[in-house]
Amino acid sequence: MGQSYSSILIHTVFSTKHREPTIPDDIAPELYKYMATVLKTNECPALIIGGTNNHVHLLHTLSRTIAMSSLIEELKSDSSKWIKQRSPLSKSFYWQSGYGAFSIGQSGVAALEKYIRLQKQHHEKKTFEDELRELCVKYNVKLDERYAWN
Repeated sequence: MGQSYSSILIHTVFSTKHREPTIPDDIAPELYKYMATVLKTNECPALIIGGTNNHVHLLHTLSRTIAMSSLIEELKSDSSKWIKQRSPLSKSFYWQSGYGAFSIGQSGVAALEKYIRLQKQHHEKKTFEDELRELCVKYNVKLDERYAWN
């Protein structure tokens, strides 16, 4: 085969540092658009991005030419700079150091898109910490809580 092909869908989740509510509601939609631009620039287009004032969920592809860690490092760095420029209240904005990245199949896209769209309602009843614990169980990932919350 002369060309290389891939279709890798990733559900990525990360929070603000210490899960502080530092993503203002009025700029969240613009932040998500900016993050989508960063992903597209890296040939990892987003299908949907959403979240709350203390974390984001992204459903995106993963290009065959970039490592997940490099993609997330650039995404966090660029979006952190962007949010600090947009909101005077966010001068001390930081993302947490880690992230969750879970592969999903095409058959799970519609359900995950709905889940991401309904984040605000979902988090009226559940904390980010509990949500991440559930995601790790769902995706069969061992969560080491000594390091998960920094």
